[in-house]
Formats: sequence, C-alpha cells, structure tokens
Amino acid sequence: MKPSQSEPPDGIRRITISMPEETFQLLDRLVNQRGFDSRSQAMAEMVHQQAAEHLSKIGTEIMAGALTLIYDESKSALLRDLARICREHVAEVISAQHVLLEDEHVLEVILMQGPARTLRDISNQLVTCKGVKRAHLTLTPHLIPQLHSKEK
Repeated sequence: MKPSQSEPPDGIRRITISMPEETFQLLDRLVNQRGFDSRSQAMAEMVHQQAAEHLSKIGTEIMAGALTLIYDESKSALLRDLARICREHVAEVISAQHVLLEDEHVLEVILMQGPARTLRDISNQLVTCKGVKRAHLTLTPHLIPQLHSKEK
C-alpha cells in the first residue's frame, strides 16, 4: 500500500475495499440495524474494535478498560477479597461504581488503565473470587491521558 503524498486536511483517509456479495449484504444490514451514518463509519468501528482486541492480546500495550462484575454480596469474604485485589493494584484501578440489584446481587463496573496483560490478570483475580457470577472485560487503546501516556 502506497502512502499518499500529503496528509488530508481533515485526518480522514479514503480506501477502497472489495468483498463478496454476501458480506456486502451483511454490511448493509449491520449499517441499517445499528444506525451507522455510513458504511465507512461501520467499517472504521469494526477495524477499531479488531485493532483494540489485537493490542489487548499482545499484553504490553497500555490500555484503558472497564470490568463489569455481577456478584452475590452475601458471600462473607467476597467484599473484602474484591477490595484487597483492587488495593493491590491501586496504580491500575481508577474507580469503581456499584449498583445494588435484587436478591443481594451487585453490578459493579471497575475502571482500569495499564498494560493489557496486567488488566487481564486483575480481571482474572477478581472473577475467581467466590460469589462472582459473571465478568466481562472491555479494553480500548484510548487512554485517560493524565494517568498513563503513550511513549512517543
């Protein structure tokens, strides 16, 4: 792929892609059903998601993340264990928000930033605590600038 002679003034690059008809039809359905303004917007979002997933697997890339947990707070040691793990990783754990659900369950969202491998390790430690029912980690290469800056 040849780089263009000059950077476009709005930071947008134009590319042309080819795909099988079936994939094209799926793309149009996705654009319509999800409410994207254009195919370009949908493709840019998909590429961004795949890039973030790839970078998170490498493990050394600094990333921001949100870990969503659902747990049963009636488990006697659970709250203490969750707090201990978060304190052990105070450099990466930024904040936590929890919402009380029915039947002594809690939905908690923990915001983190640091090397992807470290964020996955923290998530694994938290999810294995007795009483945690579900967990989902979402990572992005977009950072909270004042916490960790990308090395230039």
